[in-house]
Amino acid sequence: MADLHDEPHTLPEVGELDDEAQAAPFSPYAPLTAEEAAEVAEAVQAAHEPESTPLERARALLAAHPVADGYSGLPSALRHLPCYDLQLGESAVDTDVPRLRRGNVGALLWSLHLPEGLVADRAVGATLEQLDLARSVIAAHPEGLRLARSAGQIIDARNCGRVAVVLGPATAAALDDSLGILRVLHSLGLRVLTLTGTSWAGGEAGLTRFGEEVVREMNRLGVLADLSGARDLTVSRVLTLSKTPVLCTRSAARALRPHPANLSDELLAGLGEARGLCLVPLTAEQTGPGLRDVADHLDHVRAIAGPACVGLSGLYDSGAAHPQGLADASGYPHLIAELLRRGWPEADIALLTWGNVQRVLRTADFTARAAQDRREPSTVRIAELDG
Repeated sequence: MADLHDEPHTLPEVGELDDEAQAAPFSPYAPLTAEEAAEVAEAVQAAHEPESTPLERARALLAAHPVADGYSGLPSALRHLPCYDLQLGESAVDTDVPRLRRGNVGALLWSLHLPEGLVADRAVGATLEQLDLARSVIAAHPEGLRLARSAGQIIDARNCGRVAVVLGPATAAALDDSLGILRVLHSLGLRVLTLTGTSWAGGEAGLTRFGEEVVREMNRLGVLADLSGARDLTVSRVLTLSKTPVLCTRSAARALRPHPANLSDELLAGLGEARGLCLVPLTAEQTGPGLRDVADHLDHVRAIAGPACVGLSGLYDSGAAHPQGLADASGYPHLIAELLRRGWPEADIALLTWGNVQRVLRTADFTARAAQDRREPSTVRIAELDG
């Protein structure tokens, strides 16, 4: 039987890079197509109309640079509903296609995180069930959603008027200390793994030798490391080791709010140097009770890590309480309007909403292709490295 981890390398979907483009040198800042350039020009022109309000300017910018939301708990929320219709609208959850369109959301990372306490084979089975549910939901809503495994497929989905769904983050316990299971999960679409809650990631010493091997194999596959909630030593070690930029899918500024998942200025600076990405969550617990509190965190992360290292995570349908004005997925234009009032350049907003996530995903794809030419799949076991 063919190795499952080879499955993603099948024929590209319509709209992916043609042979000439694939042969060109890789750049995460590839030139825009004529159609994309026209969209940007139209959006910039609309944003500079003298009568435009900040909210109108925000909507114009988001039309060209939609939000790539770094964390959605929708799969778990849907599991508890007997029936639902995301295409027409679903009041029982925070996220549906109409609200995604009103919020100008172009892509979502769907969390596959598990309830607390699941370990070993039970965590593996529960993660596979989450993957199965997520894929079924996407298949049931083809007019609004499309599964995406790469940055190119995200662009395809957007060009077809669909919201791209990227599967992950999943919990590291889902690997059951097996690199083979990591490859299986990747073959099913997993793109992000949270490195906490295991003996090899999250201990007082940070990563063990096996944990380092997991990171190398993730780089080879193109699975991004999520470090939200990880110990500072783990974050520092992964930033040093990983050849692919890392994510913090649910982290704001610890200097403004001392939440365990928020990052210190030292770690934010290190994340910026490593070209990683801090996705600031829209939750009252981590950022504060109001929309302006979220904007304060975005200002702080941008100042410390740089505009190329800050993004957005709604955390909708995760059970978290949200700041006033950002109750569901339709609220993003109001947040962008606040940033415009604060003087954010349009180029920085384009990176915040769309460009930074695309850069990280494209870099992961490129790094994986290069690593697969040099490195065979790792078959080491945890007992061989950690005893």
